[in-house]
Amino acid sequence: MKRTANQWIHGGPIATALLLLVLAGHVRVAGADDDRFTASNEKWRAECGSCHVAYPPQLLAEESWQKLMSGLDKHFGTDASLDAVAAVEIGAFLTENAARGKRAWRAGSALRITETAWFRKEHRKVSAATWKNSKVKSPANCSACHTGAERGDYSEHSVSVPR
Repeated sequence: MKRTANQWIHGGPIATALLLLVLAGHVRVAGADDDRFTASNEKWRAECGSCHVAYPPQLLAEESWQKLMSGLDKHFGTDASLDAVAAVEIGAFLTENAARGKRAWRAGSALRITETAWFRKEHRKVSAATWKNSKVKSPANCSACHTGAERGDYSEHSVSVPR
């Protein structure tokens, strides 16, 4: 059976090949920035970054950020209280940029990024010895291995595990 030009384009091998190319491009692009976070706020960076890496808001769900912000007087054993204006600004930034969709589901209601399914999956091959390394100290010390953490880059390409 002979195919007409219209049949080749609309439902034939050419259409299938084009569709696959388009989908492959989207999958690759979606995955490429999965571990790079660009949302930024100067007050968040200054306040949160004064004690630890200013963790990207996309690493926790909105509910988790709300709980963290409502308990800053007992922030993992430290009083990290903020003035009301700063608390409102940072809280809004965190919740507006919180994990959404699949990432939010994987974050669950954890208050610690290290307790999220995403973190566990991404770090499942990291040995106990690495976490105990004096240069790493704990899983919460992202910048020990992620050289681009301060810029929101947590990709595998910017990892340098201390020896």
